[in-house]
Amino acid sequence: MAKRRAAAGSGSLRKRANGTWEARYVVGVDPATGKSIRKSVYGKTQKEVREKLRAATAAIDEGTYFEPAKLTLAQWLEEWLATYTGDIKPLTLDAYQRQIRNNIVPYIGAIPLASLSAPQIQRLYNDLQEGSRKQPLAPKTIKNLHGVLHKALKQAVNIGYIRANPSDSVVVPRVIKSEIKPLEGDDVTAFMDAVQSDPYKLVYLIDLYTGMRQGEILGLSWDCVDFAKRKIVVRQQLQKQKKKGGQFYLAPLKNDKTRTVTVAASVMGFLAERRAEQAEQRLSAGSLWDPTGNVHTDDTCTQLCAAPNLVFTNALGGHLVAGTVYKHFKRLVASIGMDEARFHDLRHSFAVASLEMGDDVKTVQSNLGHATASFTLDVYGHVSEKMREDSADRMEAYIQSKVNSRKG
Repeated sequence: MAKRRAAAGSGSLRKRANGTWEARYVVGVDPATGKSIRKSVYGKTQKEVREKLRAATAAIDEGTYFEPAKLTLAQWLEEWLATYTGDIKPLTLDAYQRQIRNNIVPYIGAIPLASLSAPQIQRLYNDLQEGSRKQPLAPKTIKNLHGVLHKALKQAVNIGYIRANPSDSVVVPRVIKSEIKPLEGDDVTAFMDAVQSDPYKLVYLIDLYTGMRQGEILGLSWDCVDFAKRKIVVRQQLQKQKKKGGQFYLAPLKNDKTRTVTVAASVMGFLAERRAEQAEQRLSAGSLWDPTGNVHTDDTCTQLCAAPNLVFTNALGGHLVAGTVYKHFKRLVASIGMDEARFHDLRHSFAVASLEMGDDVKTVQSNLGHATASFTLDVYGHVSEKMREDSADRMEAYIQSKVNSRKG
């Protein structure tokens, strides 16, 4: 006579040799063997185990039973990085790995994934901000850390490793945005005078009058410049692998969206000057000239351009190094009393100047490559003093027109 299988949801209790209690229950049938699948819960008392058994069997009866994963958080994060981040850009992936390695695994990595709770994550964030575990982290760093952990735990929910995402209910420190300090008025004039003798003059001036990001300018290639139509196609950026001795390579833009910018005639004049300058450098270098720009070519790069043909190169045709360009910039602005100015402030200066001159927000958004106009408004909603004064003057003109109309 065939042995009867236990029904799903049935269970039994027993006291173990060490004094603790165990309850065993059936969760289903293994389709490969036809045998019952049994699971156990444990507790210090018979009452505790009976309650656990009752909860498990009720969930089985209701069809809501859920078996947690046995991975630790560290093991899951390792699996997530290896399996679910294939579409993430190299620099972003490197940032994820550093956050996990430095700020998550050393502190909560040993916790079983299924047992990880919101309070445990909250305590970690609080400790990292207060500096009780290491040097205090800025709210922005903790927000980025939270983004990584939340994304990894969301994937664990999606594939059934955990029932809910414990990071959903965590409170992340509020990030206070630093004030944007564009170059305005006399600052722009002083800056233009100061750059005239700098070897990277054209890099700075083109950034100031196009709003391109530093990596976009250093990754600009001549096939993206249309002198006849006064257009620049922004489709790639020069980046460096974070690892020691990492190579420089061309990567897609921050939001993966190519944009075309129509620029002022003077900008095309700067580019024509650069083209003539580069022709002289190529002639002087002769056979030492590197037509590849010393840029590593991989699958991503070849999709962007057949040959780099960079606009900004050194005397031998190699790419420029962002760090060197930035150091030159800092020395330059310090010489004219603007020590706090950052290279990125040139981009801000372009945006504010565009808005001051009456460009609509959608045009500024498009030129800067922002994802939405609302983001542009959020970044530059502070407006400049001149814009506020102009707004007040327009309102005064409006008021006077109404007053005069009433008198007439």
